[in-house]
Amino acid sequence: MKCPVCKKLMIVVEYEKIELDHCVNCGGVWFDSGELELLLEAEKLDGSTLAPVNILASPEAKTPEKKRNCPICSKKMKKTHLGQEPGVLIDACLRGDGLWFDHGEVERLVAQLGGKSAEKADSPGRIINFLGKTFIAIK
Repeated sequence: MKCPVCKKLMIVVEYEKIELDHCVNCGGVWFDSGELELLLEAEKLDGSTLAPVNILASPEAKTPEKKRNCPICSKKMKKTHLGQEPGVLIDACLRGDGLWFDHGEVERLVAQLGGKSAEKADSPGRIINFLGKTFIAIK
């Protein structure tokens, strides 16, 4: 699959049995439909507001950032904010094929969702640590 930003081939990395497509050139990550929810569920993070139906129903973000094409269906994706204000700006396929996160955006979203309970406290760190080590090791 080609990166929607730089058009380079992405590699597949696995975390908690979830296969993510990662661009080693620009650092972005593609989540196929349902993979973000699986990641958050595996880490016991509340991603209830991040269900695909909610993301697709969310308003289009006003941004000068160029719209990107979905790496699956090639249609223009919607720019939208996820998480707490100011939110993480991501690209969402309008057909529901998946979500694109630019470099650092997954980590920001996971950190926002981390919460303060002891059970959740380590989840953002584990995911961020995994993503950082994996993506740096690949370069």
